[in-house]
Amino acid sequence: MTSLKKQKVLFLCTGNSARSQLAEALLRHKASDKFEVFSAGTCPEDIDSRTIAALRKFGLKTEDLSSKNVTVFEGQIFDYVITLCDKANSECRNYPNAGKQLAWDFPDPKTRNDSNPFSATLNELNNRLAMFLLVEMEAESSHLANASPTNSSDETAQPLADFSPITFYKSLTDDIRLKALMLTHYHGELCVCELMAALDEDSQPKVSRNLAVLKKSKVITDRKHGQWVFYRINPELPLWAKSVIAQTTENNVSLINKELQRLNNMQNRPDKASFCK
Repeated sequence: MTSLKKQKVLFLCTGNSARSQLAEALLRHKASDKFEVFSAGTCPEDIDSRTIAALRKFGLKTEDLSSKNVTVFEGQIFDYVITLCDKANSECRNYPNAGKQLAWDFPDPKTRNDSNPFSATLNELNNRLAMFLLVEMEAESSHLANASPTNSSDETAQPLADFSPITFYKSLTDDIRLKALMLTHYHGELCVCELMAALDEDSQPKVSRNLAVLKKSKVITDRKHGQWVFYRINPELPLWAKSVIAQTTENNVSLINKELQRLNNMQNRPDKASFCK
């Protein structure tokens, strides 16, 4: 019986000194039988010693980790390219030859105020990667079952000073808004047509009205690229609000399984931008 070819994953961050190294080591540990895993930076720095310490504390291998520039992978094809900070996502919104690109925005452990910031980031990445494996392996299984037998604003920005918890929680009390947030949290950035396809909604005004509520509540932001308007989780949200969205999504994947599958099957999805604009 022929074994399935491993899929290639590239984690991108600015310095390739912390978040992307943590993610690389974690995914290798969790699923090296399914993935070839790499990481790189747009402006690489030496790996932070605290990154290595956090990985070793949890028994993860660090011997093969090295900091490198994203240009060393020029021309290579990746099944997944995952940015881990808003700056890297802004610089490289559409990586060439990427089968699927996800934009995850994690706070830099080097600037976090937690008592154990690198361990906290490692734990958050572990939760997100558990969700990634659940979602993508289910999508892959579905694809194989149906196949023919022959065939991210400046990341140093301060959290919103006038952000209202009451308004935030009110914004989550609609099925469309909650699922749109969960889908955007996972994919990083989606446009109205993608959300319509995922939510199986024919009414563009209905989806847009709900997105307007989230935007007015400062939960999401948008940007215009050509004829498309893309929405993402507001990078300036307070960490507690980002955590609520993350925990809700990562612990309730079953709520959006059908929506994720519809989005995965969507044809002619809009192009987000040129690489490193």
